[in-house]
Amino acid sequence: MTPLRIFISSVQTEFAQERAALRDYLRGDPLMRRFFEVFLFEEVPASDQRPDALYLDEVERCDLYVGLFGSDYGTEDAEGVSPTEREFDRATTLGVHSLIFVKGTENHVRHPKMEALIGKAQAGLIRKRFNTQAELVTGLYAALVEYLEVKELIRWGPFDAAPCAKAVLEDLDFERIIRFIRTARRARQFPLTEDASPEELLEHLKLLNDGRLTNAAVLLFGKAPQRHLISSEVRCAHFHGTEVAKPIPSYQVYKGTVFDLVDQAVDFVLSKINRSIGTRVESARAPRTYEIPEEVVTEAIVNAVAHRDYTDNGSVQVMLFADRLEVWNPGRLPPLLTLEKLRVAHTSIPGNPLVAESMYLAEYIERMGTGTLDMIRRCVKAGLPEPEFTIPQGFVTTVWRAASAEQAGVQAGVQAGVQAGVQAGVQAGVQAGVQAELSVKDIAMLQACVREAATSRELWIVAGYSTRTRSFEQQLRRLLADELLEMTVPDKPRSPLQKYRLTDKGRVALSGPKTRDTEA
Repeated sequence: MTPLRIFISSVQTEFAQERAALRDYLRGDPLMRRFFEVFLFEEVPASDQRPDALYLDEVERCDLYVGLFGSDYGTEDAEGVSPTEREFDRATTLGVHSLIFVKGTENHVRHPKMEALIGKAQAGLIRKRFNTQAELVTGLYAALVEYLEVKELIRWGPFDAAPCAKAVLEDLDFERIIRFIRTARRARQFPLTEDASPEELLEHLKLLNDGRLTNAAVLLFGKAPQRHLISSEVRCAHFHGTEVAKPIPSYQVYKGTVFDLVDQAVDFVLSKINRSIGTRVESARAPRTYEIPEEVVTEAIVNAVAHRDYTDNGSVQVMLFADRLEVWNPGRLPPLLTLEKLRVAHTSIPGNPLVAESMYLAEYIERMGTGTLDMIRRCVKAGLPEPEFTIPQGFVTTVWRAASAEQAGVQAGVQAGVQAGVQAGVQAGVQAGVQAELSVKDIAMLQACVREAATSRELWIVAGYSTRTRSFEQQLRRLLADELLEMTVPDKPRSPLQKYRLTDKGRVALSGPKTRDTEA
């Protein structure tokens, strides 16, 4: 938005320091400089225009007028009126929002005309008294924040509870509202029936703000939510490699309600990852098993859509790589929630509580703060590394895919062992499968742990990394998942005392046939 222009009076020397202090503060404060720009008469370059005409023109251009009234009345013109009073009269005539600050107490000795001007400024204006620069700055800051609140330019409550500009009841999809009530009644014993009016539902879910549709109402039930909230879309991309690279094999931008966004993004991911089809032994429908559990994919995307910062111009991004799924959302964790707490039972602190409540009623999320724990549990059960949660630029959930090459090697080894019919064959086959995937860096890391446990720093140095890169992290996770290495402090993966030691399986792998001479 274009900054609002503030005119600070006046040209009288009595308030030269105060005007400079206000200017410096408003230009230095992150909130104030975002919304306001300051005009000071002293900063105007010399021109042919008469000073009295110039400052009156500036009053006409401003959005807010700040009057500083003290002891002196100021230089009077031919009609006996000072510039300060001229400014005030012009702002009053034009209906400019005016903030008047009076220096001194009621008993302060003033010029008679200044006393009269203060009396004239009493009706219908914000008047505050001050004695020091600090009091003046504090008073103006509070008045400007109140102004921004009244104009709905800033808010203190959640974004989803704020009114959605220009949205009206006709912008909602009434059929979707009926379907929502039907689902919520079945799943959560929702009290409203399908014949309830849209207004009743909105009132019940607190989706009205002084009779106006909230942002949550539009996100949940709008016919075209992105017409009002442009960045609420979800962008999905599929890459064949492990890095972002063009051309992108598959790219989609999804629009619609939060329910539509989740459904479409989940379908996008499930259509790209590996799946296996079981038999119809237990039911008429053959079970499907995805390499990443469907519930994990859904939870990651639901969290991104439900808890993102909708004031940010960025969109939720779902990126599927050859080795992982990354779900980005513009937002941060609530102050009381940390990355470590996501891995234990924690309180649910939704950033958009109204959206979260309706998504709970529609069975998209749970209330108990167990979503991330469920993701971890399901990934481990599926034989995948635990998901990662990071905050580089926004909040990122990384879910690792099953490494098809590793699986193929191990399976081939197991199959060879079974065919041999003896345990030695099984062991040799497993070893061969693992061995086929060991790189030069893998061997260096395993050998570093032969005599004693090694720190992560020691491991990345022997593997040839300059620091703890993502490639090193992936390599270490793979060696742990293959049970070639193990943690010395398994209950506390992030412990500063953590080291890694070679397992019996790792010793067998090192003593086997030569490995492939390629880099990881």
